[in-house]
Amino acid sequence: MTNKASAKPRITLTAADHDKLSVLANAAAHTMPEVAAALSEELDRAHILAKGRQPADTVCMGCMVEFRDDMTGRVQTVTLVYPNEADISRGRISVLTPIGTALIGLPVGKSIDWTTRTGETKRLTVLQVRDPAAAELQPA
Repeated sequence: MTNKASAKPRITLTAADHDKLSVLANAAAHTMPEVAAALSEELDRAHILAKGRQPADTVCMGCMVEFRDDMTGRVQTVTLVYPNEADISRGRISVLTPIGTALIGLPVGKSIDWTTRTGETKRLTVLQVRDPAAAELQPA
């Protein structure tokens, strides 16, 4: 029986993101086993959209995400990217980080519990998602 408080919310991924992330999780299995396993779990439970379809108000690769740390109330805006594009100083976080893995596929208004690299459990809530094209148009 699943504990509702810790049950993970439903997530949605594009077919392209799911394919690329599956390859990434497999490639990272030896170098980053914990994060790769967490990403694989997310991929296994994701609802996959038909090719060419984009989820509305859902975190996908390359999108800008505003989320709240439910423990501290702190709000952050980041762009979710592949590891080679990550640059924390520019707010570009890798999907191969614990928080990146927690964010992928999450719809606006949903919360998820995630574990930091130090083993601390945190909870975040997605407040807003802007797709990659809209994010590019935002003034820097």
